[in-house]
Amino acid sequence: MTTIVISGKGGTGKTNIAALLVRILSENKLVLAIDADPDTNLADALGFPVTKTVGDIREGFLDEKDELAPELDKQSYFESRVMSIIEEADRFDIIAMGRPEGPGCYCYANNILRAVIEKLEGNYEMVVIDTEAGLEHLSRRTVRDIDLLLVVSDVSKRGLDTADRIRTLANELNIRVKRIAVIANKVRNEHDREKLKNMAEKMNLELIGFIPFDEGLAALDLDGLPLTQLKDDSPAFKAVKEVVERLNIG
Repeated sequence: MTTIVISGKGGTGKTNIAALLVRILSENKLVLAIDADPDTNLADALGFPVTKTVGDIREGFLDEKDELAPELDKQSYFESRVMSIIEEADRFDIIAMGRPEGPGCYCYANNILRAVIEKLEGNYEMVVIDTEAGLEHLSRRTVRDIDLLLVVSDVSKRGLDTADRIRTLANELNIRVKRIAVIANKVRNEHDREKLKNMAEKMNLELIGFIPFDEGLAALDLDGLPLTQLKDDSPAFKAVKEVVERLNIG
């Protein structure tokens, strides 16, 4: 199983990149899409809104755990509840983290989700995880082993700075990452490409591809329509497909 984690600062369009990756990879692979962003935008971008999230299961579990039989293995029970909310689309499966309604962190839920991912290793060829913006998701260590950490940057040095910080934090936390690469999104012209390329080289970042600003994708976003409606000959779709081929993960 190949695990791909999509990360980056807010506003870079990482969820759109994640959705296009799932769409492209699921043409030939068995794919599990994990929406680890509390806003659950990946499900909407894929045109497959989820009805239950890990957050929902967590809240229900907190309400009922004291009433469960003492001899019941509560971790196994919670784990089975999480497994039950995996939704099956035509070409991929999806599960969403969501957010808890009450106070508390995701530590326990993330531990269970990590266990579920490890149990499902034999069921899928690819796992694509769309994370929330920033660095917090790395410190939770939802995934112990990452084959590809793909950081999405916009056309800015701040986007590349975030990629550099993500790389540094992954090393500090001793997260096992086989490869870290950056993808530049919403690129409008050759000047942007060259400038980003030069900055990435100075920072020793692997810049694996450029995704052009795509009017068709922007129109779908504006209308709240899923990216499954984006045509195969659209600039963004073709560019992401080229990245998949370059990474040899298709």
